[in-house]
Amino acid sequence: MKFKTISAVAALCATIAMPVAAQDRDGWPNSITIGTGSQGGTYFTYGSGFGAMLSEVLGLNAGVEITGGPVQNVTLVETGEHQLGFVTLGPADEARRGESPLMPGVPHENVRALFPMYQTPLQAAVLASSDIQNFQDLVGKRIGVGPAGGTSATYWTRYFNATDDTANISNAGGSDTAGQLKDGLIDAFVYAAGLPTGAYAQLAVENDVRFLSMGDETLATIKELAPAMQDFKIPANTYEDQPEDLRTVSLWNFAIAHQDMPESLAYEITAIAMENHDRMVQNHAAAKETLAENVLKNAVIPFHPGAVRWFEENGYAIPADLK
Repeated sequence: MKFKTISAVAALCATIAMPVAAQDRDGWPNSITIGTGSQGGTYFTYGSGFGAMLSEVLGLNAGVEITGGPVQNVTLVETGEHQLGFVTLGPADEARRGESPLMPGVPHENVRALFPMYQTPLQAAVLASSDIQNFQDLVGKRIGVGPAGGTSATYWTRYFNATDDTANISNAGGSDTAGQLKDGLIDAFVYAAGLPTGAYAQLAVENDVRFLSMGDETLATIKELAPAMQDFKIPANTYEDQPEDLRTVSLWNFAIAHQDMPESLAYEITAIAMENHDRMVQNHAAAKETLAENVLKNAVIPFHPGAVRWFEENGYAIPADLK
């Protein structure tokens, strides 16, 4: 009998690797590499935990690789260098249309969606000692936007290019950028990652920090530059030094695979993510949105047949144009 996945209760109490029937493993790789993001970001923590789940249940060596984020991840999956990747829908859609900055003019037609992950909000912080009170005060400042190729650098750079050609933009991973702010090497740390973001959480514990909320003008500008963005609220007390809700925008994240991944493997990976909610939230709190009901938040990337089978077996219809 084909094993689907461990139950949420079993995942909490004990972890037992149970192999999928041999006849269902035709064409499976011996290992799986998951493209995540920088240390200090949500992708890396979420992916590390999920990779451990895949290893336990499927008996494969599933590990994460630090990358520049979604822009790089979609290309790594497209070219077959990675078996799994995490992407935000904006960069993934642009890559499918041949607009990836890494492979311009080359439509990424081989990527397929597996399951919904969570929303990635844009975030911004400065030290409390700074005179920066809002986004307009960032004009001409030194701003860390996260690693090149990630969601953060992609959209924040577009924003500053459109609104402030005097901004001094720099790229580094989330933890490194937080350290640069702490050391006074930059004036602001803007980022994009699921909540709570580790780099911000540690920064706020170790320093007095001010988190910036977007006004109407900033929100309108960003949504004009990136129509896939939607309004989002960062709840009060997500971080220390953040007593009020913050207004911002967000993009949905999905796990993707290459279209040539065996259907049975894509089915099992999707089942593990969708059927073990409590364990996923243990990996990272952002996984509270890793729910089957969010599957149609993706309207731009076709789903892998294995993922389609799991969702339709469980009562979620996938539109014909996404199969």
